[in-house]
Amino acid sequence: MKISLVFFLAVLLLTASALAVGAQIKYATGQNVAPAFEGWEQNPDGSYNLVFGYLNRNYEEELDIPIGPNNNIEPGGDRGQPTHFYPRRQRFVFKVTVPKDWDKQQKVVWTLTSHGRTDQAKGWLQPEWELNDEVISENNGGGVLEEHNEPPSITGSAAQTITLPDTATLTVTAQDDGIPKPRPRTTTSSANPDSNANAEPPRRDRGVQIKWIVYRGAGKVRFDPETSTYAYGKPVTLSSKVSFSAPGTYLLQAVASDGQLSSTHTVTVTVNPASH
Repeated sequence: MKISLVFFLAVLLLTASALAVGAQIKYATGQNVAPAFEGWEQNPDGSYNLVFGYLNRNYEEELDIPIGPNNNIEPGGDRGQPTHFYPRRQRFVFKVTVPKDWDKQQKVVWTLTSHGRTDQAKGWLQPEWELNDEVISENNGGGVLEEHNEPPSITGSAAQTITLPDTATLTVTAQDDGIPKPRPRTTTSSANPDSNANAEPPRRDRGVQIKWIVYRGAGKVRFDPETSTYAYGKPVTLSSKVSFSAPGTYLLQAVASDGQLSSTHTVTVTVNPASH
């Protein structure tokens, strides 16, 4: 009996260890993208935005899922959702606007199929899911929203058409309200490790920064440069040469973030095949 009990406990321990190891596996490629409903917000005219993001379960692979049966929103089909998916969790990616008389129980359903698996995100006007800037800041890793902070403003290039192998030059400029203020990284004295025990949490010098992303487009896109430097108390401009691996229509987004809130500027680039 004692031997059987010891054997049973040993098997149980090994099984638990195997499950723990399995739970920690990180997949670089081969996993699917799952849509996510983030919540809703009301517009000044009374209409509503249902806000969606996604989880790309891969740590490296970027997927392209064209609009259609594998990337569909009901009602509507194409409601402005992305077709290019970056690795891991991407929050507050796009909004589906519905009228002010929208049935509070009617659902907007985003369906994604990739790598043989289908997932859905269903969004509706559940009162507990109302979003505000405080929720967005905390969920994006910006911490508690600083008082009076507003998203950066951003302007930039209009739509362009190029012919391969030409590149596009895109320029965007962002201006922030100066909130949150940069806070220097704190250091702890080695002679007195408790000297900063009551200091504020360390944070890097920041400001507003711009980054380019691909929102739609099946070919490979290269931005040079992809991101701007940080700027505080003055506008920041990012001018990038953009190259494309294949013809098509691309939606490119410049994202300006102050570390808590962000704004986007979208540019359509039509890429024609090389002339012969």
